[in-house]
Parts: sequence; structure tokens; C-alpha cells
Amino acid sequence: MGKRGRACLVVLGDLGRSPRMQYHALSLARQASLEVDIVAYGGSEPHPAVIENESIHIHTMIQWPKNSHSLLKILYPLMLLLKTIIQFIMLIWFLCFKVPPPDAFIVQNPPSVPTLVAVKWVSSLRKSAFIVDWHNFGYTLLGLSVGRSSPFVSIYHCLEKRYGQMANGSLCVTRAMQHELAQKWGIKATVLYDQPPEFFCPTLLQEKHKLFCRLNRDLCHPLGVRDCVTITTTGIGSDDQNETLFTTQVGSDILLKPSRPALVVSSTSWTPDEDFGILLEAAVMYDRRVAALLDENDSIDEGVLWKEISRGKQYLYPRLLFIITGSADLGVCLHTSSSGLDLPMKVVDMFGCGLPVCAVSYSCIEELVKVEKNGLLFSSSSELADELLMLFRGFPDECDTLKSLENGALETGSSARWATEWEEHAKPLISEVISRNLK
Repeated sequence: MGKRGRACLVVLGDLGRSPRMQYHALSLARQASLEVDIVAYGGSEPHPAVIENESIHIHTMIQWPKNSHSLLKILYPLMLLLKTIIQFIMLIWFLCFKVPPPDAFIVQNPPSVPTLVAVKWVSSLRKSAFIVDWHNFGYTLLGLSVGRSSPFVSIYHCLEKRYGQMANGSLCVTRAMQHELAQKWGIKATVLYDQPPEFFCPTLLQEKHKLFCRLNRDLCHPLGVRDCVTITTTGIGSDDQNETLFTTQVGSDILLKPSRPALVVSSTSWTPDEDFGILLEAAVMYDRRVAALLDENDSIDEGVLWKEISRGKQYLYPRLLFIITGSADLGVCLHTSSSGLDLPMKVVDMFGCGLPVCAVSYSCIEELVKVEKNGLLFSSSSELADELLMLFRGFPDECDTLKSLENGALETGSSARWATEWEEHAKPLISEVISRNLK
């Protein structure tokens, strides 16, 4: 049997928070039958499938201290330069001496500096192919923290463009980014859309019940004064394993409560291109608008606000519980993209679980969120509040629009998976680049 090929993935960030690069590693090992080295920072735990794969080898670098941002502004340029130099030296050391010679280096961008520079230098020394996976543009992210007019941004942009052009091959996450790279950077890139891997799927009712039982103590306490909108749990004991805020167990059967709140989920990386104020404002608006309808119920038909259920009356608009993680009835995405050219991976994961999404509207988001098919778009907290009122009217049984979007999300999530997308688009490019480099 001949010697197996080898690839090295370079992530100047927390590997556990870099799902796309973890999926690359799994595909390179499983679908391309390569030995895979990953050079990255530690922190969050990678997916068990990555850790348990014998063909994947993780090399962890020491991370730059996070509290360095608290230094005086006058020292910031000096510390930024020092940080870049140290990262560069560390990358050179790991890529030259810690990993065996690979057939190809595949680097996550951003960050671009010093990653692209270091990987290009080492790829030349070790006669390896150099492939860039464009997730976003580094200079636009830097511009969020130091201002687009900063000379640091201009220098960063030049370095990112120059070394990006030196790559033997490029992948990117959207057609909009592919067009930008081709027209303004002179870089030909292959679009590799993020898709959910096989371990993202709708949650079974039994699994939901177990989860809510574990969370019962945290969920079962009053969060507000109006039980029409906010959460109250009178009569539900926090230690009762047969009943939760959302589910109840009768014998061996687990049932969703007809009077349960609607669960809205949103994950976040807490970066400047995500404004969670929009979600908080929309939640308040939803609360106030439903409360206003209740205050005026003497002058409108009772059917507008109430519906009959088997155990009595229930408000036509449900209480809402917002959780910043997990599985739910609706997902909310507040990602806007510093460049306007990348797509939020959290939405891909939500579709993989069959979860419809309300997402902030920006230039290329419709490459992923198909309006009125698998989700909706909004531009303000008021628009999001309107969408919440529209989607959850009649929840849980009479909200036809929400159910239609859920079916669309299930279809989207099941129609395309990461392994299929990677096999069709990434594998041919990587194989071609490696073969061309070996000649």
C-alpha cells in the first residue's frame, strides 16, 4: 500500500469555534483518505468526530492573552505589531517543525495577517500547495474595531490581497464573494456553501423532554408580570421530571403542551457585526403590542385574542421564551457580515435541524434564506416584532405560516449536506491543486 497523502489545516483561532474547518478535516480524512494535521488555538472542544478520528492530528498553539485589549490606546499599535510578530513566529515554528510535510496547506481566512504570509512562506519552503478558504475579508473585520479609514486597514487590505493572489487555489462561501474576488482581487475561487453535517437533525420529542427536564429548575420561575407574554410556571415543580414548561409525560407517552410558550433561539459569536439590541427591542415590542391588544379587548372581537383549547381558554398570541442557543420553534439570526459577502453558519445549522429562521437582511443573505420558503428577512426591530406577531398568531396549532416555513427549512436542511457539497466542489479543486503542485 502506498504512502497516504497529507493535508494541513491552519486556523489562527479557536478550533472548537471553527466548524467549517472541522468539517474540512473530516471530509479530507473520510472522503479524500488523507492524513490531516490541524494547527490552531485551543479553547472550545472540537466535535467528538474530529477528536476520535485516527487520521486527524490536532496541534495546539498558545493563544495571545485576551486581556491585552485593556491596554492604553497609545500602546495599542505597538501591542498589535508585537502580537502579529509573535503569531508569525509561532506559525512558522509549528508549520515547519511540528507537522510532517503536507501535500497542501489549507488556511482559514480571516484572519489574514500573519496567517496568509506565514503559510505562503512555509508552503514554498516545504514545496506544498497553498489553498485559501475565504470565510470573509480580514480587512473589513479589522475596520469594525479600528475604523475603515485607519492606515492599519489599508496595510492589512494590501497584504490580504497580495498573498491571497499567491494561492494555488481558493474556496469561498458565497457567489457574491466569488464575484468580488474575481472582479476586484483577480482571484478565481470555487464556491463551497456551508451545509449542515449529518449530525445536525430535528430533535426527537423524547430528547426535547429530557433537555427541558434538565433545564426545568432554570426555566421554572417568573420572568415577568404579564403571564400573557412572559413566562410564569405556577403549578410546575422545578423537580418534577414528568412535566416541564413545554412537555408533559403521561405514562410512557410524552406530549407537547398546547399552552406552551413558543421557543425562539439565536446563537451568537458576540462580534461587532451582530446587533443583539434588535432582538431585545423586538421582544419588548412584541410584549407591548400583545399587551395593548389585551387592554383594548372590550372593543374588539374576543376571537382575535382567545382560542378554545381542550382545557380552557388560551391567548391567541403565545408567551415567548428567548434562548441564546439550543433547539426551538424559530431561529433568529442577527449577523450582518462586515463585508456583506459571507453567510451566517448558524442559519445553516438551524436549517439542518429543520428550524425556520428570521434573519437580518443584507446583500447576499438570500443565497441562503429564501423568503417565505424557509424563513423571513427583517431590517429593524419593529419589522422583527411584526414577524413574530404574524408567525406566532394561533400558536401552536393554528400558525400556518410558521408551519409552512418549518417544512421549507426541513426541505432545505435535508436536500444538501456538507459531505455532498464538499465532494462536488471542494474535493475536485483540492485534488487538482495537489496534483498540479506535485508535477
